[in-house]
Amino acid sequence: MLKVKDLNVSYGAIHAIHNISLEVNEGEIVSLIGANGAGKTTTLHTITGLKKATSGSVTLGDVNLLTTDPAQIINLGMAHVPEGRRIFSQMTVQENLEMGAFIVKDKAQVAADIENVYSHFPRLKERSRQAGGTLSGGEQQMLAIGRAMMSRPKIMLMDEPSMGLSPLLVKEIFHIITELNQSGMTILLVEQNAKMALSIANRAYVLETGRVAMSGNAADMMEDDKVRKAYLGM
Repeated sequence: MLKVKDLNVSYGAIHAIHNISLEVNEGEIVSLIGANGAGKTTTLHTITGLKKATSGSVTLGDVNLLTTDPAQIINLGMAHVPEGRRIFSQMTVQENLEMGAFIVKDKAQVAADIENVYSHFPRLKERSRQAGGTLSGGEQQMLAIGRAMMSRPKIMLMDEPSMGLSPLLVKEIFHIITELNQSGMTILLVEQNAKMALSIANRAYVLETGRVAMSGNAADMMEDDKVRKAYLGM
């Protein structure tokens, strides 16, 4: 479904991403784990066109994303839940969701999709007329995910969805990610909480200083001594 091959990305003289190759098959949850500065967010930004690659290829199906206008990538069935949520803080919850559906022309479909989001996130329905900026951190993360759902994506890229949340809310967010996957959504998950990320993923890649240091079945990686010591605190 999504294939990244020999990807290189630089910030000026700094070579940030070194020949990264990875793939996400339809129906999977694939996790990218690694320390701060490992290149996880840069990889997502390059996939979605927010950052230009130096070389390599990124394809979604048969489409080369590196030569596609970033504004058109959402039309291909890809949505991005950014690090830090990036909701529209002055807009209401309902308006944020409507913004997520800007490519959907059928108003009845938009209304049905909003109700679908509310079925996953009942708290958002309770706060539908409340400004996004007044929500708690966990509620804002739910809104960011809900907004991404509104474009009806085939694959969702999530960047640090558990950041800054309490352990209880982290469990809730990861439960929701699992539910979305079970409903047919393919997910590429960037996450520093390696234990939680590996617990729900099919496969995983470990990034270290812009390189893929390890990859494989997520359950196997949970038992790998190197991964356990470096990322799971065991």
